[in-house]
Amino acid sequence: MTSNNPFLSQREAVCPDWLLDMAQKAATPRVAIARAGAPLPMEAARDATDANIMEPVFTGERAMIEAEAEKLGWDISQFQLIEAEGEQDSGMAAAMACGEGRADVMMKGQLHSDTFMRAALARDAGLRTGNRLVHIFHISHPDGGRSVTISDAAVNVDPNIDTRKDATKEVVKLLKMLGTERPKVAFMSATESVLPAVPSSVEADELATWAKVEISGADFSGPLALDLILSPAAVATKGLSNDPVAGQADAIIVPDIVSGNSLFKSLVYLTGGCAAGIVMGAKVPVLLTSRADPPAARMASACLAALVTAANKNS
Repeated sequence: MTSNNPFLSQREAVCPDWLLDMAQKAATPRVAIARAGAPLPMEAARDATDANIMEPVFTGERAMIEAEAEKLGWDISQFQLIEAEGEQDSGMAAAMACGEGRADVMMKGQLHSDTFMRAALARDAGLRTGNRLVHIFHISHPDGGRSVTISDAAVNVDPNIDTRKDATKEVVKLLKMLGTERPKVAFMSATESVLPAVPSSVEADELATWAKVEISGADFSGPLALDLILSPAAVATKGLSNDPVAGQADAIIVPDIVSGNSLFKSLVYLTGGCAAGIVMGAKVPVLLTSRADPPAARMASACLAALVTAANKNS
């Protein structure tokens, strides 16, 4: 339905050609889809399979999966189908397939996010690495302008300093996989000054100081408010032109899920950008898709998973 809200973009999100091209050049990953028997996950799997960026491994109720495939006119007889009943068993079946090396990516289908993530974190699944799981959104501009990456807008509600350190490492790693030679990472707050009354500004300063010492091949700055993260004009006005990140950030590390989720949805709904989401830190990439995700976002997320899988296997 078209909205008459003047703030909302009327553009339909499109998976960037450059991202799809990169994914198609990588080895095709086997993607375990937890409880696949529903229209949205099956359509996403069909589209990604047709694009040669996914080999699906279906988990869930056989009758439901086959019925959805038939609606799409899609012959899935050549693909593996692991029978499981209900959300919990289907989630564990997908997680176990990844943990045992029978699949390379874990993807959410028709089940609740908390059930899906519990399966990914279950000790028996074998996906834990000792690292914290962090969610990353890579948002492409509809006109092909500079992309921006945000962490964490979906998994960690109130991430502590250590969790945000892990998020920073994963963001830099992902951006380098995507071809950004020297990522520019901003630690977001409501101000560029370190103010004890604004705890996120103090933490951003601590994180920027840490990152400059511990992570090579990238630039870091914080605290920075959103205008100083995105706007060169604001940077010039406030006299921060010598800051290597301000006004040209590739990535934003947010202080909590509310700011991150609001920022991600603002960029998507107000610009028509395409948001690819991925959870990093487990043995395999995890795709925590949403029912509200358009087809382009699902395709772009599958592209990220293919690239991360290929990079992990080559490392």
